[in-house]
Amino acid sequence: MPAPVITHVGFTVDPDDGGLTAFGERLGRIADLGADAAELSLYGHDLIAGGRIIEHRAAELAAICKRYPLRYTVHGLVVSDFMDPTHREMQEAVVRAMLELCERVGADVLVHHGGQLHVPAGPRPVVQEYERRERAALAEMAEYAARAGVRIALENIFCFETQEYRQIPSEIAATVRAVAHPNLVGLVDFGHAYIEGTRLGIDWLEEVRALAAVAGHLHVHDNFGRPYTMTKFYHPSEATALGIGDLHMPLGWGNIPWETVFDSITVLPGTALIMEIGERFSDERPQSLKRARQLADRLNARVERAVAA
Repeated sequence: MPAPVITHVGFTVDPDDGGLTAFGERLGRIADLGADAAELSLYGHDLIAGGRIIEHRAAELAAICKRYPLRYTVHGLVVSDFMDPTHREMQEAVVRAMLELCERVGADVLVHHGGQLHVPAGPRPVVQEYERRERAALAEMAEYAARAGVRIALENIFCFETQEYRQIPSEIAATVRAVAHPNLVGLVDFGHAYIEGTRLGIDWLEEVRALAAVAGHLHVHDNFGRPYTMTKFYHPSEATALGIGDLHMPLGWGNIPWETVFDSITVLPGTALIMEIGERFSDERPQSLKRARQLADRLNARVERAVAA
């Protein structure tokens, strides 16, 4: 019998204020749910200053993580961007520090956002130059990741406005293939792909399939695939009420056809399914965990049948 391709299912840890004491409490609640894994939002806990690890905080982090029977992944900077030449050295210093933190807590994945341009991309040769810079940086960081026993997972993002450029999922997949390093994989964020598909008028599910083929990490959360036609809300619940944007809702609150999606994709062995559903929805987390396990089992069973045939 082949090993399952999705091997662990869990939740992201909220990066809210409260220091590492609150972090430990949140981690404990994920373990109490019976999840297999937790994604540590280490961009939000003041563990790195100027590219340098704050040692006493890192030691406390590692001690807390050891208390729980969970597998760990790490989310790097939300503003990570290897298309930005101005801050490349700073960005790389933080990625190296994040990889070291991964090693200290036993995390095997570092999430890294795909790059962006803040002006219209212009002719294709202009875009290709920014992509070349990103690929060179990713190749270098993948070497560091290999030494730490970590896979960098390159995530698809969405744009807020027309004066912004990001790679769509199939282009993220092309970047992963071009770098061609075993420690760089794709990350499918289904909610992000759904929003960007609507914004650009492209087949978002076809885009998801393209990226999933090189993916070793999945981000799962629900929305309605509506771009940010308005961005000012006085409370997150207002965006939820209107169904606008990247809502990170429990599974079933939006209209992503999850069973259709998981019947359509393949992923790399050893993939984690992480639900980016925060403690704001703590009452709904158990049901989301149950459904996520069903989706993982559905994909794993299909792969097993294909191998057997």
